Amino acid sequence: MPENNVVQIVETPETSKAPGQYEIIHSKSEVFYPEYERKSDLKHQTHYCPGCGHGVAHKLIAEALEELGVQDETILVSPVGCSVFAYYYFDVGNVQVAHGRAPAAATGLKRACPDKIVIAYQGDGDLAAIGTAEIVHAANRGEKIAVFFVNNAIYGMTGGQMAPTTLVGQRSTTSPWGRRPVNEGFPLHMAEMLSSLEAPVYIERVALSDNKNIMKARRAVRKALELQKAGAGFTFVEILSPCPTIWGKDPVEARKWISEKMIPNFPLNVFRDRKVEIPTGNVPPHKTVQELVDGERKVAADGVVHGRQHHFAELGIKIAGFGGQGVLLLGQVLAEMGMREGLEVSWLPSYGPEMRSGSAHCHVCLSKERIGSPVLSRPKVLIAMNEISLRKFAAQVAPGGTIIYAREQLPEDLSIPQAQVVCIPASEIADKLGSPKVANIVLMGALLEETECLSPETAMKVLESKVKNPALLELDRKALDAGRVYIDHTVAVGAVTQADGFAQ
Repeated sequence: MPENNVVQIVETPETSKAPGQYEIIHSKSEVFYPEYERKSDLKHQTHYCPGCGHGVAHKLIAEALEELGVQDETILVSPVGCSVFAYYYFDVGNVQVAHGRAPAAATGLKRACPDKIVIAYQGDGDLAAIGTAEIVHAANRGEKIAVFFVNNAIYGMTGGQMAPTTLVGQRSTTSPWGRRPVNEGFPLHMAEMLSSLEAPVYIERVALSDNKNIMKARRAVRKALELQKAGAGFTFVEILSPCPTIWGKDPVEARKWISEKMIPNFPLNVFRDRKVEIPTGNVPPHKTVQELVDGERKVAADGVVHGRQHHFAELGIKIAGFGGQGVLLLGQVLAEMGMREGLEVSWLPSYGPEMRSGSAHCHVCLSKERIGSPVLSRPKVLIAMNEISLRKFAAQVAPGGTIIYAREQLPEDLSIPQAQVVCIPASEIADKLGSPKVANIVLMGALLEETECLSPETAMKVLESKVKNPALLELDRKALDAGRVYIDHTVAVGAVTQADGFAQ
């Protein structure tokens, strides 16, 4: 697209003697890839329509990143919408997210990588419709990200439906009579809305309507990134942008429409430009996992085990069963145990609408390094609390992994050659202790004894923090011990059930 190119006209020695003759040199920012690999036959151009404002917005961002020297430190979060393929163009770290979720993903990225420049790039349907909650709360928290909001007052990619920023009277495929406040409400003014919050440090609305306003937009984009580089806080630039194809106008008419229609409804202005001090309260200083591991092992008053040595670099555990069996609670307890022992952890639940008897499972990741994703496609450990879960997830367990099955033996028709299977009648053990509700704690004891992944002492510290009834806490302690003793006993007598083909 022409919008992605800087056209430089220079007079050369060969042409200097011939007035009016020039050599035209096309160049683009080094932040863009030399070629765009989305389509093998169109590697020289983007997918944007002629006259689309995304090309200009991309150029302004790329040039600012290049001028600031932060290309290698930048992460761009691109959304669903016309700009969904931004990762084919920007030679930076790229993350593509679901509709509206760019501020949430950008928040996680910035908190995990505070030294990086994190950009959320969104359209009006993406940011002001399905993503309203994400952008409002990210701004309200003062997340140190830069958000570039491309507002063309319409849904562009999906056929021209009315957007939250569609003007009063403006026609769309879902408002053929024009937007009517009595029926569809008024357009949202996102810059004004966010400027009512305490935390943002810089909010400006600019327009891509003419060269003068494009230069103002260039300065605004650069300032937003400069403030983030300086660690200032949340910055937001709203960019009024043409959409010739969906508006049904040629590129020149589209830019004129911005000046005549959009700017009067969305006035250009700097809505916020100030330093904001956000109280930190009693937030403790962050310690890396390595700092905890390297420290002297000790148990603090709050039950945190510092510097415990773990025999694994990463351990993925999947727990599955029926709702009401304590599947999710078991996962939460394991995750908190991991935190107390200085590990990086994640806990991801999945469950149906039923409070009881519905399917439920969760993923728990324990790691010495940062966790890239909480989803486990190949867990190293599966805790199956019923036969349905065993049959559903057993094949997912990584080769050489472990399955802890809450029954006395495997179903006769089921073979699991790639994993070691440990069977334990957790419900029967829990019944004998006095309550079937502690079957999940029995299984936790079995897990700790079989894998030695975490400390039983840490488990009791976590349970003590959660269970305030002394009688129930004592029952949990007995259940934890019972699970561990059962594994010890089965190993001692050689009663660990091995799947067919598993070599001891």
